Amino acid sequence: MKIVVLERNSVGPDIPVDCFEELGEVTYYKNTTTVEEVKERVKEADIIVVNKSPMREESLAEAENVKLICEFATGYDNCDLDYCHSRGIVVCNVVNYSTDMVAQHTFTLALALSQKLAYYDNYVKSGAYSAQDRFSNFDRSFYELAGKTWGIVGMGHIGSKVAQIATAFGCRVIFHSVTGKSTCTDYERVDKETLLAESDYLSLHCPLSDLTRDFIDQDALKKMKNSAILINVARGPVVNNSDLYDALVAEEIAAAGLDVLEKEPLELTNPLSQFKDSNRLIITPHLAWGSVEARTRCVQGVYDNIKAYLVGAPIHVVNL
Repeated sequence: MKIVVLERNSVGPDIPVDCFEELGEVTYYKNTTTVEEVKERVKEADIIVVNKSPMREESLAEAENVKLICEFATGYDNCDLDYCHSRGIVVCNVVNYSTDMVAQHTFTLALALSQKLAYYDNYVKSGAYSAQDRFSNFDRSFYELAGKTWGIVGMGHIGSKVAQIATAFGCRVIFHSVTGKSTCTDYERVDKETLLAESDYLSLHCPLSDLTRDFIDQDALKKMKNSAILINVARGPVVNNSDLYDALVAEEIAAAGLDVLEKEPLELTNPLSQFKDSNRLIITPHLAWGSVEARTRCVQGVYDNIKAYLVGAPIHVVNL
């Protein structure tokens, strides 16, 4: 089997991927972005390992031997599933490998913002703390999570983990099902209006779809508490970035923590790139999923999918 890894560096150069060489003849590319690059690189491939590269007719039409596409991810927005199905190409993803890390990063962002860590760290390092005449400082108010309402959109593996942690902190947890199909009964399910109005912390863990694109827009932000903190570790376009910028400037919400953006990497034309106050906005470079442990599990998951396919039983098929 000829295996082509189109985006080897998407799991980080520090994570070994030589396990694939047990399964076939492997060609690695550090990164692949354009349709033309994909077309040329997969012409002879039997199996493609991919993350963001476009997997659709215009990039795959000349790849006559392709039988399996494996995502270095849970998401498969880059794949035209109908086209792959029509060709008999199996598409597999990896699930639940990053749950612990994404949940951890959710609270890293929320706590850093709610406890004003950027302000107090700078206060000490600037020398202002050394110059004051008392042992403590409360110039910027901060609050406990206990007793607050934590709202969640997307009660899957990650949303459920966040709900468990929020509960341990003493939060009341509510959630909204965008599709209306959630079977979760462990937490209070509410409509969107209630979610926006009552959440002190609102974290997003939903996939990107027509239902979730711009889920948080100007209208939604105006309905949130002025004291609310928004966390997006889902997909960038779930939050309208221009509307969020306007809401932060107008102080319609207290703060936002983002690990994902409408377009990545951050474009300088994105107004959020001009908002420099880290006490009210923290942006991390799409790393919430990327602990060493999570990326290692991701590679192992792809390996397991390929190995299972070769014996006739792929594990996580998304285009049956």
